[in-house]
Amino acid sequence: MVRALVHVPAGARRGEVIEIRALIAHAMETGYRSGSEGQRLPRDLIRRVEARFEGQPVFAADLHAAVAANPYLSFPLLATASGTLTVSWSGDNGFAYSQSVRLDVV
Repeated sequence: MVRALVHVPAGARRGEVIEIRALIAHAMETGYRSGSEGQRLPRDLIRRVEARFEGQPVFAADLHAAVAANPYLSFPLLATASGTLTVSWSGDNGFAYSQSVRLDVV
């Protein structure tokens, strides 16, 4: 089971730039390390993170092997209206996960 956390501030004010924080539990295995039996562990990376607010793209990042396990990202967002923010992660071996949170703007 995938564990992820997307945090938006409570009660953002219209016109305010807020910080969105996203964390996902993922090993981010590079494919260069050896396991306990001496065989290389297969590569398993999150390759892309995208965030959409009400369906419109607001953030995207391509990740690489140098990113640590359990990647944490934060990015600014201009709070203009209340709505749904969806963060999606995709990667090797068909990995895909998304999480949606409600942003309330006052």
